[in-house]
Amino acid sequence: QVQLVESGGGSVQAGDSLRLSCAASGRTFSSYAMGWFRQAPRKEREFVAAISWSGGRTYYADSVKGRFRISRDNAKSTVSLQMNSLKPEDTAVYYCAAGGQYGSSRESGYDYWGQGTQVTVSS
Repeated sequence: QVQLVESGGGSVQAGDSLRLSCAASGRTFSSYAMGWFRQAPRKEREFVAAISWSGGRTYYADSVKGRFRISRDNAKSTVSLQMNSLKPEDTAVYYCAAGGQYGSSRESGYDYWGQGTQVTVSS
């Protein structure tokens, strides 16, 4: 079992940066791939980024590629999402998830989910 708690959300202006963190508790964090997803109002939850269990592979949605960076620290059982050049369309609740080994853009690839943290970007 893995418990996930996100932090770092907030309200910013377009062009600003935010860093989201996800702290994991429970055993074997380092054996799981980690992902970030987001859900905007009245929209389906969508994939943002993923990182393999070792951190050796990363994946990004086209909409955030070049602006967001996912990283992990297995010693601290944390995964982070550095978000730069934020846009109003990045406004959403951001969720971290754990599951599998190599990372997936599909929700079905993850077994554990956090409660989410709100990110609001104003123009």
